[in-house]
Parts: sequence; C-alpha cells; structure tokens
Amino acid sequence: MHKSGCNCCQSVVLAYADKLPIDAASASNMAAPFGRGLSGLREVCGCVSGMAMVAGLCGKASSVKMMAEKFREENGDINCGRLLQSGKRPCNDLVACAAKILEENIDN
Repeated sequence: MHKSGCNCCQSVVLAYADKLPIDAASASNMAAPFGRGLSGLREVCGCVSGMAMVAGLCGKASSVKMMAEKFREENGDINCGRLLQSGKRPCNDLVACAAKILEENIDN
C-alpha cells in the first residue's frame, strides 16, 4: 500500500481493512491525516497511529501501549521525526513492522 501512494498510517490501517467494522474508503479517510507523524508534523509515527486505530476498531485498545513499546523496541523510537533522522526512510520497513506487530496481537 505504501509503495502505491498511501501514507504510512493508511498503509497499516488498510492492511487490516478486512477485519475492520468500517469500509476501506472510510478507513483510508480516517487514517489520511495521521501520515508523516500527524499531517507532516513528524510527531507520533503514522505507523504507530495506524496500529492504534486498527486495535481500537477491533476491540483491542488495551493492547496499544504494548504494541507501541514493541515498535519502539524494534525501531528505536515511535517519533516520526527521530525515526527519519536515524535513517528510517523510506518508511516501508516501518509499515511492515507495524503490520507484523498487529498480526501477532490482533487475533489473540
């Protein structure tokens, strides 16, 4: 998804579109402003925001902190700006990491 033009948050959310209680277009619109660390502000990584959205929509909101910590452990941070400064660009690997963390936790 990320390689085809979706932002990081949309890419994570749309990877789980089939598990969400909303349609893919609504999910994409919901996630759109969270890319690039909240509309380019480079705050919380859009991949982490996407994990939180999917978890919340799937009734797993209580697992968000643990998933964010796992993402931080694997990537060194959850802040978009600091991740980019550390060379974590392009973001395809971060999207894959977030999707993997979701896969390990969303169905459990």
